[in-house]
Order: sequence, then structure tokens, then C-alpha cells
Amino acid sequence: MTATDGTNWPADLLAQEFRGKRVLVTGSSRGIGAAVAAAFVQLGAHVAIHGRDMATVEAAAAGMATASGPEVVALAGDFADKAETRAVVERAMDRLGGLDVLINNAGTMLGRVALADIDDDFLQRQFDLNAASTVVASRTALPALIASAGAIVNTGSISGRTGGSAGSALYSAAKAFQASLARSLATELAPHGIRVNAVSPGTIATDFHQRYSTPDKLSQTAARIPLKRLGTAGDCVGAYLFLASGRLAGYITGQVIEVNGGQFYG
Repeated sequence: MTATDGTNWPADLLAQEFRGKRVLVTGSSRGIGAAVAAAFVQLGAHVAIHGRDMATVEAAAAGMATASGPEVVALAGDFADKAETRAVVERAMDRLGGLDVLINNAGTMLGRVALADIDDDFLQRQFDLNAASTVVASRTALPALIASAGAIVNTGSISGRTGGSAGSALYSAAKAFQASLARSLATELAPHGIRVNAVSPGTIATDFHQRYSTPDKLSQTAARIPLKRLGTAGDCVGAYLFLASGRLAGYITGQVIEVNGGQFYG
């Protein structure tokens, strides 16, 4: 993904950018990750998708596959477990024959828990799944990304900037970690030609909020958003493609793109 002089804009620019590229999207059997992975597949990339349950991942892969496109590699593993995280990334690189783009998207809130009720096990699992897994995945993928001068895109959240709502303190802190990690690694990995950025979604209408937010809370949130609606997983895809593209974002690293309908822009 080399620099360009910005004068050549082919009609099939995105297809040219990603056709044949090797992409791993973690946490991609549903929600934002699934939408991002499907877009890479449609653009001709060789894509590995991941989730905790193999049956769910295989079903998602079958739904993404195109008649003329490459195989969608289905991988399962618990990203709260460092050994399983390493194994998933290693299998992805082996199946894809290397790696050009790593999308660190795995993670979820695990429940709204007040500070007084957070026990050590919950604290550790939150950190391992929502923060440490990105470090482990990126470290494991590093040799392949050095070889390809590739790109890393982390998934943050608006809650990493605002602190989220009651009971989400650990998840929100972990999402702030994703943005800070991207900025730090951008400087560290720049000598290898690796760009590191993050996407920070706002309130996106996926099953995440079906699990963790009430309809009334979501309705009130939508009313406060300048665009007067919640986001969709599809609304987030363009930011990931942009940051993964050397032609479109070859001089962009260490940045966080907020995708939130104007909900927060401080």
C-alpha cells in the first residue's frame, strides 16, 4: 500500500485497492465487524472472519461469500484468552498466506456492572477481551504486516471519549485504550511502513444495544443526535475501508475517525 501522487482516480478504485489483499477482521460474525468483512469480500479481498462460536462464524462466512470471489476463512476463538487470540491470528495468516490489513474489532461490554459490584474475574475478563486482545493480535500479526507494509485499524467507541453511561466504566475505558494504542503504535510502527488508526462508532443499532440498552434509552439517544437517528453497521464501513486504503489514507496514521452522526465531536 504505497504512496501515490493523488492524480490517478480509477472508476473501480476500491476494487483495485483491495482485490487480492489479505484481511483479518476480528469479531466479525455479526454487527459492525460483519459489515466491514462483507465489504472487503465484495471488493475482492481474501478475508478471514472470526467469532467465538464456529457455527455462527461459518454461517456468517457463507452469507458473505460471492460466487466468483475467494473463500471466506472462518475462524473461532475466545479473545479473552491470549492463547486463543494468538492461535486465531496465526491460522488467519497461514490460511491467507500473509496479512495486509488487521481490523481489531473483537470485544463487547459483557454487561453493565456498577463499580461496587465489579469483582476481580469480571475486571480481568473485560481487560483481556477489550484491551489486551488487540495488543496480542497486533503483536502476533506484526511480522506479516511488516512484510506487507500493511495497516491496522482498531475499533474504539464514542464511550471512550464520553465515559459512557452507568455500568459501562470498564468497557468505556477499554475503548479509550484502543484509540490511545493506535496513536502510540502509529509512531512505533511507522518505520516499517505500517499505518495504525482507529474508528470510533457512536450509538450503532446492532444487537450490542439489544443486549445492553433499553428501547427507551435508545430512543432518547437518537433524539439528541443531530442526524436524528441511530447509526447502522453500514454507516461505519466507509471509515474502515478509507483507513485500510493506502491510496486514500496513505499519509494518515495515528488518527481516530468518529462515526456518530454528530453525537459527539469534542
